[in-house]
Amino acid sequence: MSTVLRTWPALGKPLLAASGAVLLVLTLVLNPAAAPAANSFATLRAPGEIPYVAGHRGDLRGGPENTLPALQAVIDSTAEFVETDVQLTSDGVPVLMHDWTLDRTTDGTGPVWASTWDDITALDAGAWAGPEFAGIPVPHLAEFLGILAPSTKHAIIELKGSWTAEQVAIVTTLIQDWELSQRVVLASFDLLTLQAAQSVAPSIQRVIISREVNGDPAVLAEACGAVGIVTSISFIQREPDVVERIHAAGLGVMLYTLNDEGSWSEAISLGVDGIITDTPDELGRWSAEGS
Repeated sequence: MSTVLRTWPALGKPLLAASGAVLLVLTLVLNPAAAPAANSFATLRAPGEIPYVAGHRGDLRGGPENTLPALQAVIDSTAEFVETDVQLTSDGVPVLMHDWTLDRTTDGTGPVWASTWDDITALDAGAWAGPEFAGIPVPHLAEFLGILAPSTKHAIIELKGSWTAEQVAIVTTLIQDWELSQRVVLASFDLLTLQAAQSVAPSIQRVIISREVNGDPAVLAEACGAVGIVTSISFIQREPDVVERIHAAGLGVMLYTLNDEGSWSEAISLGVDGIITDTPDELGRWSAEGS
């Protein structure tokens, strides 16, 4: 596939972009013989089929969470999805950061939303994880999309907190500019944020993150056009029939964040469709060895 260099104005540096539309099927199925409908994130597992793998904030063996080296490590692995978190700076620039504040994962302090893009670019987002990572910056969302686009991988982008339609459009416009609408799914705990995403970019799929699923999952999903629900293994353990209820509504079921063989085996036995993990490469090898 040919590529071109383009400059993202907010970054002032070249990024690698795919030159043609990347119309890949967004699917959770690991079986290459399967042929689900295009952009079908909610395709369900067959009984006993291994769930898809998503690298949580990247692969931490490659670099600190939500930095380009960690995210690239997932792109280079056998995992199907890379998961990351997005927040806006005070001047409306989308950056990859999980925590509300800069304190844990950078040498800065205070809320992300109170910092400008110029403030963020001056920070070290790697040294906290080890001297070998010193100097790694906080990525702009466009930088992540720039390494995702030439690959065949998909992404789950969690919008942290509550977003207006205007704010969501900053993210969805970037996704569309990089021709990644068919390979990215937006996730949020906040129903209004997902409704805003549905209003500004209905072609980009959405999933709800909820620690518990009360009532009819179809009603919850219909409120924002979601195609799947991301929930906790503790909830599924308490109410294992909820997987069947979610599947009956035509929705995918994803679990976070599972990091050991015991929880992976249990997730498979419960019939979930996807596993989000801090160790995607390890989970991939475990799955390949027959779990």
